[in-house]
Amino acid sequence: MANKNLFQTLRGALIPQATTRNDAGAVAYELSPRAALARMAVTGCFGRTYYASPELQLERVLEAARQVDADFLARTALYARRRGYMKDMPALLCAVLATRDLDRLTEIFPQVIDNGKMLRNFVQILRSGVTGRKSLGSAPKRLVRQWLERATERQLLDASVGNNPSLADVVRMVHPRPADATREAFYACLLGKPYQTESLPQALQRFENWKATREGDVPDVPYQMLTALELGRREWTAIAVTASWQTTRMNLNTFLRHKVLEDSHVTRFLAARLADPEKIRRSRVFPYQLMIAYLNTGKDMPKILREALQDAMEVALDNVPAVEGRVVVCPDVSGSMSSPATGYRKGASSAVRCIDVAALVAAAFLRKNRSAEVLPFECDVVDLRLNPRDSVMTNATKLARIGGGGTNCSAPLAKLNAAKSAPDLVIYVSDNESWADPNRGRGTGMMHEWEKLKTRNPKARLVCIDLVPNTTTQAPDRKDILNVAGFSDTVFDLIAAFAAGEDGSDHWVREINSQPLTERMNIA
Repeated sequence: MANKNLFQTLRGALIPQATTRNDAGAVAYELSPRAALARMAVTGCFGRTYYASPELQLERVLEAARQVDADFLARTALYARRRGYMKDMPALLCAVLATRDLDRLTEIFPQVIDNGKMLRNFVQILRSGVTGRKSLGSAPKRLVRQWLERATERQLLDASVGNNPSLADVVRMVHPRPADATREAFYACLLGKPYQTESLPQALQRFENWKATREGDVPDVPYQMLTALELGRREWTAIAVTASWQTTRMNLNTFLRHKVLEDSHVTRFLAARLADPEKIRRSRVFPYQLMIAYLNTGKDMPKILREALQDAMEVALDNVPAVEGRVVVCPDVSGSMSSPATGYRKGASSAVRCIDVAALVAAAFLRKNRSAEVLPFECDVVDLRLNPRDSVMTNATKLARIGGGGTNCSAPLAKLNAAKSAPDLVIYVSDNESWADPNRGRGTGMMHEWEKLKTRNPKARLVCIDLVPNTTTQAPDRKDILNVAGFSDTVFDLIAAFAAGEDGSDHWVREINSQPLTERMNIA
């Protein structure tokens, strides 16, 4: 008789063979070059993660970019900027295109390089030499020059804030042709050359006069130009009233410290701005940024502003899908999830950790799917009860307080299997660096447990949301498995389509390929 232990089921033979090892050293599945580029494009901020250095991330991006065609490269840059709300990565992909396909670069340049910060990022990356060239070259120089020549006065003022390179450095490189005396005076002022004050843009004239006299209204110039000066309550109030949505979100404590919020009329005005659905959507805010803004407000912050941030969170999470059937959400709360969501960068690390993002996603799904089960995990599943009637902020905070331990992505599925449970949709939010799983032979522990679950519910579907720029997964793409990554609410759209029946095989890659190359963005 055949060995029962060796031939006990056919299930093990159906599990795909692991193809590589992840950064934690455990078995995993290698993503295709397209899927790898897509993942890195919406998670890579070139900060050190728990396992990978910035240099390793750059090397992986450039290698994946070399293995895809120029059309997919262009569409990925567009997707990362339009839908992923990224900055450095789409600028890098444009710099790669400058060495690959200048026609494609010309086509997407004004859509990806949509503000002064992005322009300076592109120039910095191209001149660094990482893509194979250190000079801009005639075609990229022409694109940069056209951006400057077509920019509004306000866009140029905004672009003048920041260094390495500064806008003055960029102007020196490309020599834009001023269309009129106003633009000529602006460039001269920027470069430290003689100019006629009366020819400067009106906003800059008002700023220079106000800076000298401090008389009249505070000029409408970029926030950073004003905060470099000694300001009183009147000036700070003027800044608050005219600030953008993002500036308001980021500076509530500053406004409180400078007594701006002692004026109830101003406070109500700011609260209305923060809760405005259209402004929230146009700001392209990451949902986790709202959570951190809320958590950073103290007891002295007016209640109306704290409530406005919660209202804004509801808008930002509006497209979290309500899914038919039983939903299980598995946020990774292991030690590696303490890594900043955008990576470690000396002097500029985000206060937001991967565990904060995972907790927020889990709490958001619980809010929309009241019967959902949340199974936080590290080496094992952590016992934590959440009230689905509590706010997203409250439940996300409870989850984010856990933290620690190794990573065992198979643990939640093993718990479900032990309980003979048969959910319809299982959603993981993790850094995907599983290493503490039991050794199961040819595949990952997660895939062994998933195949067991599928025997009870063949229609079950698995979503793996990855929060870091790696190139492996614990469960490979196929009809019932979707791998997706990123911080933006676009992830929810992809999950909704998958839960509704779309094929998970290369689903994300197909989404990127569907990006129109000529879509115009509505920038706040």
